[in-house]
Amino acid sequence: QVQLVESGGGLVQAGGSLRLSCAASGRTFSRYAVGWFRQAPGKEREFVAAISRSGSNTDYADSVKGRFTISRDNAKNTVYLQMNSLIPEDTAVYYCAARNYALATMPLGYDYWGQGTQVTVSS
Repeated sequence: QVQLVESGGGLVQAGGSLRLSCAASGRTFSRYAVGWFRQAPGKEREFVAAISRSGSNTDYADSVKGRFTISRDNAKNTVYLQMNSLIPEDTAVYYCAARNYALATMPLGYDYWGQGTQVTVSS
């Protein structure tokens, strides 16, 4: 069992940056792979980025590749999503999710979810 809380969302102008945090509480955070997903109005939840248990492996959606960076600090029980060069299409509620296995890109692959944090990018 792990509990996740996202933070760091907000309203930024296009071209700006945000860093989202996913704070986890659980017995052993390092056993969980973590993914970031987002859901924009009228759209299904989509994969953004994921990181393996150790942090050695990462994966990104094509739409954010080169702009977003996922990282983790297991000592702090936290996963981060650094978002640079933001564009209006990035506007969505961002969720972090965890699974006790290797990273996955599908929402159904994750067992634990946070409540989400709103990211709004203005033109």
